[in-house]
Order: sequence, then structure tokens, then C-alpha cells
Amino acid sequence: MSAPSFHIIPPRPAPTNTGGLLAWLRPNLFGDWKTGAATLMLGGLLLWLIPQLLNWSLFSAVWIPDVKTCRAAEGTGACWGVIAEKYRVIIFGRYPFEQQWRPLVATLLMLAMLVASCMRSFWKPWLAGLWIAVLVVFFVLMYGNTLGLSKVETDRWGGLPLTILLSALSIVMAFPIALVVALGRRSDLPAIRVFCTIYVELIRGVPLISVLFMASFMFPLFMPEGLTINVLVRVLVGITLFSAAYLAEVIRGGLQAIPKGQIEAAATIGLSYWQTQRKIVLPQALAMVVPNIVNSFISIFKDTSLVSIVSLYELTGALDMGINADADWKPFKLQGYLFIALIYFIFCFSMSRYSQWVEKQVNKSKQR
Repeated sequence: MSAPSFHIIPPRPAPTNTGGLLAWLRPNLFGDWKTGAATLMLGGLLLWLIPQLLNWSLFSAVWIPDVKTCRAAEGTGACWGVIAEKYRVIIFGRYPFEQQWRPLVATLLMLAMLVASCMRSFWKPWLAGLWIAVLVVFFVLMYGNTLGLSKVETDRWGGLPLTILLSALSIVMAFPIALVVALGRRSDLPAIRVFCTIYVELIRGVPLISVLFMASFMFPLFMPEGLTINVLVRVLVGITLFSAAYLAEVIRGGLQAIPKGQIEAAATIGLSYWQTQRKIVLPQALAMVVPNIVNSFISIFKDTSLVSIVSLYELTGALDMGINADADWKPFKLQGYLFIALIYFIFCFSMSRYSQWVEKQVNKSKQR
């Protein structure tokens, strides 16, 4: 019997690395010659632009609040000294200088409350009561006229505290209104459905500036003689109603995505309309539109910058008031706008990241 023969198999090439930086660069930045050429062009532009940007913003920048030094560096370096000089006006607006510790404490309390409300461990029945207590403390600190605090009228509130107040209260009040309006637009009762539809279409048909103008200047003309409503309250109501109309359409989109069979199944087991909405429809509908809801919240936060047209100087208005009124620092208002842009970015980015966390928590129920 002959011995079995053996054949040497040639070595196979090593498998392509599917992880790491190079594995990501090949398909994403150098997939073909067009993608590679665009990558090289953009890369070259960034290599030329980034050093100049760093030189202007950091290495050649002026950090001390000195006008002469800033003017000497104009065109070659940024003047961040304008922030050091005007930051209290930008942050607190026209609030009395010696009393600015009050809006600082009030804003920190409000921010702490917002952060706590985003944490699951604080989602308890007493959270609503805590919100009421914080709002009372906020208005006591800001307005004063009690507990030995001097009185500060609302028309002198401004800067970041006013932005936080308007955006937080508008979001909190707009969401339940939007929920009711969205359900109303899908109601079987014609009167309710028509009323909600008219409200949404009427509000969405005009810009927010028009709503604020009407709330601030036109609405008082229809009030009885001797009766006035604070401009801050009128503006807050205007922003809330405007935001609720847009948010209602977002929620209605989620409601329409729920299969009709689930509603019919709930009716067969004896659930009432509100039980069906609360236990079956709304949890699913709201989970579907979490990104759109947070996008609406971000829009509300940024839209507060429009209240300056009614002489309420929030963050953007306080910047214009503080820098444009000073001829020495007016040439450096670009750095001031970059400063408040950073503040807006921090808040909006935080809301965006929280939205992603909420989506992950919601999607856990769908994982098998």
C-alpha cells in the first residue's frame, strides 16, 4: 500500500482590518477618487484656516479689559477683554449692580431644578411641589419688596436669568397645552376638533414677532381702563401659546402613528377613552417623537431672543444694550456675540444629548 501524498497549501493573505482609524478612513474619506479629492481639498483648507483661527482667538488675543490694548491688536487678535469688562451687563442686563447676587442665586436654583427634573431618581410626585417652591423663591429674589429685599421691577430683569425664566416656564406650560390640542385635533367631536384646528393654523400662520407685538402693545388697548397686566406675563403667555401650537403638531404626528387596532383592542377590554390615551396611546406616541419634541424645546429656548423688541433685554438684548451703548467697546461686539453663542450652544447641546439618552431608555423596551 502506497503512502498518502501531502500537498502544501499556500498561505492566504491576512484579513482586512475592520477596526481602527485606518479602517474607518478608507471607506468614509477615500472610498473613490472623488471622495479622496474632496477630502484632500477640505483637509488643506482646514490646515490653512485652523492655525489662523487659533492665532486670532488664542495666541494673539487680548484678555485684559483695556481698550487701548484691544485697539492695538484689532485685526490680528480677538479682544476677549470686552467680556471681562461687560460680562455682568451681558449676564444680568439692567438689574441693579449691587443687587446682582439675587439673580445669580435665582438662576442657579432654576438650573439646579432643571437638571434634577431630568434625572429619573427625582421623578416623584413631590417634584411638582418642589417646582412651585423654587419658582416662588425665584420671583421673591428677583422682584424683592419683601424680606428686606429692595424692589426691582420686571422691566429691569434681563440677561441669562430672563432667558432661563422665559424658556423654562414656556416649555413647562406649552407641553400640556400642546397635548390637549393634539388630542383635540383627533377628537370625534366636531366643535372641539374645529376649535383646535383654528388655534393651530392661526398661530402657525404668523411669526413669533407678531405674537409678541400683539401681546405687548395691542392687547393692553383692549383691556378695561385701569386694568393692566405686566408685560413679562403677556410675553410669557404669547411665547407659550405660540410654542404650544407647533408642539401640538409634533405630538399629533406621534398619535397618528399608533395603529388603530390597538385603540380598538383597548375598547374591547373595557378601557375608557382617557385610560386608553394614558396607558396605551400617549406612552407610545410620545416615545416616537422624542427628537422632535426636544427640537421644539430648543427652538423655544432660542426664540426668547426675540423679546428684545418689546424692551425686555434677555441675553442677546443685554449684549446689544451693554456694548452698543459704549462707543469704546462697540468695535468688539463680535466677541460678545461669540460669547453668548457659546452659552446658547452649551444649553442646546445639553438638551440634544439628553434627548439621545431618553431615546436609549425608550428603546430598551423594544430590545429583545
